[in-house]
Amino acid sequence: MKAIIIDDERLARAELKKLLQEFPEVEIIDEAANAEEGIQKIESQQPDLVFLDIQMPGKTGFDMLAELERTPQVIFTTAYDEFALKAFEVNALDYLLKPVEPKRLADAIQKLQLSETREPKTEAENFNNSILTESDQVFVKDGERCWFVKLSDIRLFESVGNYAKVFFGTNKPLILKSLNALEERLDEKTFFRANRKHIVNLRMIDKIEPYFNGGLLLELKGGEKIEVSRRQTVKFKEMMSL
Repeated sequence: MKAIIIDDERLARAELKKLLQEFPEVEIIDEAANAEEGIQKIESQQPDLVFLDIQMPGKTGFDMLAELERTPQVIFTTAYDEFALKAFEVNALDYLLKPVEPKRLADAIQKLQLSETREPKTEAENFNNSILTESDQVFVKDGERCWFVKLSDIRLFESVGNYAKVFFGTNKPLILKSLNALEERLDEKTFFRANRKHIVNLRMIDKIEPYFNGGLLLELKGGEKIEVSRRQTVKFKEMMSL
C-alpha cells in the first residue's frame, strides 16, 4: 500500500512517518508541503493512500482533492476537531486529530485493510490513467459540501451551461466541468451520451421505451426520464443489442 503524506508542517510529517513504521503494509513513497505539490506527486506517482492535512497555506486539502481526476483513499490529519466533521459531508476513510494517537492510527489502518477487500483493478485499468472506470472514486465539491463518490453510484450527468449536475443518491451537486470534458474521461462501456445535455450510467437504467421521432426514453433508477436522440438511439441499440 503506497502512501503520500501531505502536510505543511515538517514536524507533523516526521511524526506521522515515525508512527507508520509500526505498519509495514503502508509504504510512504513521498511527502508534500502544500496542495500544489501534493497534486503533482499524486498524479505522477498514483499512490493508493494519502494522509492529508486540511488547513494549509494557499489551497486547502479539500481544494486539492477537487482538482484531482482520480482520488486515492484519504485519511485526513488535522488539528481542527470540528472543521470537517460538521462543515463537510465527506466519506473519507478516516479523520485523525493532531497530535495523532497510535491507537487511532491503528484503527484507521484497520479500516484501510478492510477497504482493500474490494475487487482489484486490472493491468489495463492501471495502465490507462486517462479513463476513469466505474470502480474509481472521485471527489465532488459543491460550495461547502463535499463527497467521495464511486463512479458506479453516479446515475446521470446533466449539462448546465459550463457546469454539470451530478446525480447520485438524493444529491445533485454542480461541478465546473463541461459534458464534453466528462465524456472524454468516462468509460463508454458504462457511461453513454444520450443527447446533447445528458450522460447516463447504463447500469442505472430501469426502463426503456420507444419515444417521439424514432428516439428512446430511458427511465433511471432515480426516477429521471432521459430522451435518447435519434442519432444516439442507433448507437444505443447496437451497444445494447436491441
